[in-house]
Amino acid sequence: MSEHDQHSSFIKTPQQLITILLAAFIVPIVGILLAVQLIVHRPHADPAAMKPDAVAARLQPVGKVEFGAAGDAAPKAPKSGEEVVKTTCGACHQTGAAGAPKIGDNAAWGKLLKAGLDGLTKSATSGVRAMPPRGGNPELTDVEIARAIVYMGNLSGGKLKEPAEGAPAAQK
Repeated sequence: MSEHDQHSSFIKTPQQLITILLAAFIVPIVGILLAVQLIVHRPHADPAAMKPDAVAARLQPVGKVEFGAAGDAAPKAPKSGEEVVKTTCGACHQTGAAGAPKIGDNAAWGKLLKAGLDGLTKSATSGVRAMPPRGGNPELTDVEIARAIVYMGNLSGGKLKEPAEGAPAAQK
């Protein structure tokens, strides 16, 4: 007997025959159904997406540049010294960047505090050495700057009094 019989089939049992016949019918039917689903349920654009207001909303700029304050803006209450230090002054005075005296360095602040609150406020509003005017935040009022100086100075061994809210230095 030869090793390979040319007339034999790979289907040997009735179960294999039934499985092949079912697969021969089911696989094409499933393929046809999937093709029909692809054609019938084709993704399409939302008709509302082409309306002028929807197009304008998608094409609007990412940001806007506005100069000056809004005319109807209510006057805001001055920030506390701690708020000003956290938002503006702390960037340099916490780390000592650009030669700024660190908060808590009593020796460095002791020399500065000799100029008094008015002298320090004047230096801070006009800028000194590497520090830009108003610490780089033009929105700060003189009172807010003075409060920040009092806060940092008192944490560094000073005994400064916080300025009154209606002080004449409150003008920009």
